[in-house]
Amino acid sequence: MSMKILVINSGSSSIKYELFLMPQKAVLKKGHIDKIGEKGSLIRDHKQGLKLILEKLGYISCVGHRVVHGGEKFHSPTIINSKVIENIRALSALAPLHNPANLSGIIACKQVLKNVPQVAVFDTAFHQTLPEHAYIYGLPYDYYKKFKIRKYGFHGISHEYMLHEARRILNKPLNKINLISCHLGNGASISAIYKGSSVDTSMGFTPLEGLLMGTRCGDLDPALITYIMRLKKLRPGRIDEILNRESGLKGISGITNDMRYIKKAALKGNKRAQLALDIFVYRIRKYIGAYTAVLGNVDLLVFCGGIGENQRSVVSAISRGLFNNFKKKPKVCVIKTREELLIAEKAYDLVK
Repeated sequence: MSMKILVINSGSSSIKYELFLMPQKAVLKKGHIDKIGEKGSLIRDHKQGLKLILEKLGYISCVGHRVVHGGEKFHSPTIINSKVIENIRALSALAPLHNPANLSGIIACKQVLKNVPQVAVFDTAFHQTLPEHAYIYGLPYDYYKKFKIRKYGFHGISHEYMLHEARRILNKPLNKINLISCHLGNGASISAIYKGSSVDTSMGFTPLEGLLMGTRCGDLDPALITYIMRLKKLRPGRIDEILNRESGLKGISGITNDMRYIKKAALKGNKRAQLALDIFVYRIRKYIGAYTAVLGNVDLLVFCGGIGENQRSVVSAISRGLFNNFKKKPKVCVIKTREELLIAEKAYDLVK
């Protein structure tokens, strides 16, 4: 049975959408609306924005929503009802920049498309297979039991899409694939996938942990946070802003978080731009080495995301010589991630 499935990625002031005919996987239309609710915008809220989108699309069979944080409650795609909405709202404490925005899109769809099934697909769900020894932090255990402080991981939809592409490339069942997937963009993460399941990933309780990113610092000594706060007399909100928005490639280069311009500056002799590039590459190589040890053997190393798909010289610098000492070297490839398609497939499978 064919269905027209609308996939929505709702931000705080934007709606990105893609309409699929399933199971044919045909893209019928795609686009985005920005500046929702901002000063001078004609679109006051997500409900009005959604109505404008639907005027172009016509009949919809189902809507699939990307939701960033599903906590420990959601391990798989879920039909959205009032209880699911309340759980997503409660999890906003863990993802205050993302879950409320995702909810805006969900509520708008519930209001406008009253009888159309809605499906939530969670970015954290793919990483719910992490073993306890990989997701528990070295903090008092009560912090996990009482406050659910643990590694959750993100970019799960993208990493899962890479796994399914690996099955196609290798022509092997999912449960026989060992994969290291690198989602490299302004936000960046790496996952170790053992026999088709995520067993470790670089992002943690929030997307701040792990790799050096566009504006995020990634891994650092946690004692630095309180040290800098005392040194510069900073409030928690300000240090959070520095770590998330003023660090990473942008903070080190002093120029930008855009890898294209950092590479150009480095080629012209800008030492800080070159340093930012070197740190970015080094940390990724270090994580790949660690995850190679976790997996034992690796069938495939995959790169995706804005940098992974488009900056071949960066990918070459990361992968050069990585597996020279291996008797059986894993394949290395670049794949264009299609998170929206995976959301559409999951929504279709759930409601067909």
